[in-house]
Amino acid sequence: MNRRSANLEPYTTQSFMKITSLYLSLALLAAPSFLQAAENANTNTIVLDENGVKNLRIETVEAEENDFEETVFALGRIAEIPERHAVVSSRIAGRVIGLDAHEGDTVKADQVMVRVESRQAGNPPPIIELKAPLGGLVVQSHVRIGEPVEPEKELLDISDLSEVYAIARVPEHHAAQLKPGSKAHIVVSALGKQVIEGEMLRFGTSADRESGTIDAVFRVANPELRMRPDMRAEFSVVLSKRSNVMSVPRAALQGDASNRFVYVKHFDVPNAFIKTQVQVGQMNDRFVEITKGLLPADEVVTRGAYSLSFAGGGTVSLIEALDAAHGHAHAADGSEPTEGEAVDKPAGEAGANPKAHGDSHKEASPIWKYASGVLLLLLIASFFTKLRPVSSGEEENSAANTNPKGH
Repeated sequence: MNRRSANLEPYTTQSFMKITSLYLSLALLAAPSFLQAAENANTNTIVLDENGVKNLRIETVEAEENDFEETVFALGRIAEIPERHAVVSSRIAGRVIGLDAHEGDTVKADQVMVRVESRQAGNPPPIIELKAPLGGLVVQSHVRIGEPVEPEKELLDISDLSEVYAIARVPEHHAAQLKPGSKAHIVVSALGKQVIEGEMLRFGTSADRESGTIDAVFRVANPELRMRPDMRAEFSVVLSKRSNVMSVPRAALQGDASNRFVYVKHFDVPNAFIKTQVQVGQMNDRFVEITKGLLPADEVVTRGAYSLSFAGGGTVSLIEALDAAHGHAHAADGSEPTEGEAVDKPAGEAGANPKAHGDSHKEASPIWKYASGVLLLLLIASFFTKLRPVSSGEEENSAANTNPKGH
């Protein structure tokens, strides 16, 4: 061995030892983090059995990027369309002898509504039939049989309610963001939770000075005639729209403003749901924007999400669920066992669940196994370094170092 090789060998060994020590330190520092992450995953995962899922009525939807609408809430009312309102009256004086429609009835155009006996001479006197000028609902009746009729008197009012106006009282400062053709999602209390789509026609003729609002008039279809004039309505008026926004239904969002989370369906374990922290953006009447925490295709819990908050650890442990899903036992932190630690017992039998035997039988974390291996290599390197023979060049260097003055 020449002098150069002899001098380089200690540095090579020392470098190896330093690098090995560095890796060992990093492994030891990272191990608690990995263990804490595994513990948090177990804590934040709720596993139910099939009965638990049915009892909580769990429903999920897939998180996806869609068009997201910015909306403003407003109150308003339903009103009839003036040109769809008609009145039945008689051009001659007489007496009502027949009434074939009553208030609340639905009639067709040209249907006979009232029969009037004229005052003109005749034996018998002429009888005039009054027909409906349009089809619709008889909203008011002003006559009874035998009552005298005059040309200026209204007998019946008919309103075609197949389309109606929905009039929203929109704050004035939002009026600049609206125009004819703007959309609104409308909920009428009398119709339950049904959402009706409306299209804006125009603004009202004047603003309300006291409330600081202006009427926005929307045309709404009413095919079943369930909406009636003066019914109360709630509006989510669309101000703007953005594309490719990750959003989920508002029912999925849980927690308070400082701690927002959703429950995500476990991709591997049946009936398991992971409590996932999220950051939110804007909200509208139906959806909430998710800026961080979810990926496309994550299945989030909508119906039953609130109940999951009180389910605790669920009805089944995560380890038991993993064992059942994979067909073999897992370590206490949920990790896969190595080949030498594989358990032959099928999942569900005694011994398949490490927790069933207490903490003394918990599997070691893989991180600690790797750290132990690195430590073993470090000890072996140190042992060979001590056994390496000292070369003649090293002896001269050693002698020179012990007597720096040369005497």
